[in-house]
Amino acid sequence: MRHPHPHTRTARRTVVGALTAGLLCTTGLAVPAVAAPAPAASAQDSVTPTRADGLALTPPMGFNNWNSTNCRAEFDESMVKGIADLFVTKGLKDAGYQYVNLDDCWALPARDANGRLVADPVRFPGGIGAVADYVHSKGLKLGIYTSAGTKTCNNAGFPGALGHEYSDARQFADWGVDYLKYDNCNNQGVDARLRYTTMRDALKATGRPIVYSICEWGQNKPWEWAADTGHLWRTTDDISDNWGSMLSILKQNLPLAPYAGPGHWNDPDMLEVGNGGMTDTEYRTHFSMWSVMAAPLLIGSDLRKASEATLDILGNREVIAVDQDPLGRQGAVVSSEDGRWVVAKEMKDGSRAVALFNETGSPQRIATTARAVGLPGAAAYTLRDLWQHRSYNTAGTISATVPAHGTVLVRVQPDRGWAANPPAVELGLDGGLLMEAGKPATLTTTVTDLGRTPATRVSVSLTGPAGWTVRPESAVRAPAVPTGKALITRWTVTAPAGTSTAPYDLTLRTSHRSPGGVRVDSALTFAAGVVVRPPAGTSYLSDLPWLSAANGYGPVERDTSNGESAAGDGHPITLGGVVYAKGLGVHADSAVEFYTGASCRTVTVDAGVDDEKDGRGTVAFEIWADGRKAAATGVLTNAMGARPLSADVSGAQVVRLVVTDGGDGIDSDHADWADARLVC
Repeated sequence: MRHPHPHTRTARRTVVGALTAGLLCTTGLAVPAVAAPAPAASAQDSVTPTRADGLALTPPMGFNNWNSTNCRAEFDESMVKGIADLFVTKGLKDAGYQYVNLDDCWALPARDANGRLVADPVRFPGGIGAVADYVHSKGLKLGIYTSAGTKTCNNAGFPGALGHEYSDARQFADWGVDYLKYDNCNNQGVDARLRYTTMRDALKATGRPIVYSICEWGQNKPWEWAADTGHLWRTTDDISDNWGSMLSILKQNLPLAPYAGPGHWNDPDMLEVGNGGMTDTEYRTHFSMWSVMAAPLLIGSDLRKASEATLDILGNREVIAVDQDPLGRQGAVVSSEDGRWVVAKEMKDGSRAVALFNETGSPQRIATTARAVGLPGAAAYTLRDLWQHRSYNTAGTISATVPAHGTVLVRVQPDRGWAANPPAVELGLDGGLLMEAGKPATLTTTVTDLGRTPATRVSVSLTGPAGWTVRPESAVRAPAVPTGKALITRWTVTAPAGTSTAPYDLTLRTSHRSPGGVRVDSALTFAAGVVVRPPAGTSYLSDLPWLSAANGYGPVERDTSNGESAAGDGHPITLGGVVYAKGLGVHADSAVEFYTGASCRTVTVDAGVDDEKDGRGTVAFEIWADGRKAAATGVLTNAMGARPLSADVSGAQVVRLVVTDGGDGIDSDHADWADARLVC
């Protein structure tokens, strides 16, 4: 989905239903295959001239109200001033956040008799200038919004700036505005470059330094032409507060690294951290990946209601330092095999920020090396974990067991003082993440020394919920673990008979000593899913519990299409005029996993784009049996109706139904797994 049609913008508050058998916090370290070398630094050089006004030399940081308040009455002068106060009292100003930005709905629907914009006197009784004065008094800056069209994106029809660029820019400057977000609605088909360069020139003519944010949703590839026009440009459609939306935008923005740099940034849209549609693990990924991509960091949650967990994420200064590094490189993809991503960002001091990002719904070992991310050879390196705020030494391996939808973010550099840090130790696991109640499951854990120095007096323990049996079957202690070696422990884990189907936390803890005697404690918490084997015979997948569900917009729906927002807002599944009583309604990008326990044979479906999209939408369907792609449709359009699809899933523990966007973005991608059946 993108703007429902070119002249409207809707609020998108969606929640993805998910039951994911995966890790819940980060740690771990292993040695999978070495990734390919990172691109040369020259690949990051700007390909177009850039503005030389000294603005936005690092990605802008601040707040925008739209994702939290939309156009509701609570968006007013008091709220905006309160956000400025919170920037100061919560330490966000000191962390680098400086822009307090107003989005749509600040103005009256009509201009005055002289064609000037008028602030809504109910929302802003003191006017925009008074708000700017207050924000400036806090040492902060004020941003404002309009559209490069006749009206803004809201259905109320607030005035846009098309044809009024110079007078509107003059008003903004007179009010003391420091930042302009310039949207794309109601543009009357006027050439985008003309519209956006006209406002650039109008802002410049005011003589006031105003950061210029181009928000044309990436429709005209602004990264190819806007570096001398704006200071940042949206690369995608609007973000929504769910995993599928964030992931889709991340994947669209990552390849654009060569176009970003000081004064000209790729903008994958505002932060959703704290809005409630994702887990804290997913929000840490969101914040980590936006920072590695040198993206603007504009808080989109209501700071008046922010939890300590939200503020901890938004205020992590070590992660913010990655985003704000003055070299201005956007991180480049080193590898991305099977949803295990390594993204490396060159830093001005010569270090590399490295994100180990797990796209999948289960814990994964993700690994690379110092050389692969562009660092020179060295006897050892200092590795700083930016979420744990701990430093280690590594012989060159950079790896971790990363939770489902999680990211481990580290900063690595050659360092003569590496020996002062304890060796990096990885906690890993294999097997046992899915188990049936009352039946013993086997789990193997590893404690691997990645450092140049040995880990000594190593011990490990594993604990589960009350009533569970957790028993080691091999050694849980080692006097020393040399570089590259591991303490490997086998465990038998049994959930009591009658345990309800759900994920349950198991925690792996380890302790070791550095050669200098410093004790280091680590923990890895992961979810073991208690599952039920599907019944023998033929079942509709919409009648079975899923292990996990990720969706581009709204939740995955049972027996209806996807309505993009709240659960139950879909319609009867309809493909090519045929109405189906059973099936799953999803929105690309989507993945739904089912436990089959090696007891099932076949999945059959009628796959297609729901008729409700009136000829729009292109998707591709895939059925995966564990790590094997068992069947795929190729790209389908709305006009194709239903495409029968059958997959042999014999022997698979987990079946995953995947829908991708067909290669053209997720606009209108309402995908139906109609009449989906599982034979066991």
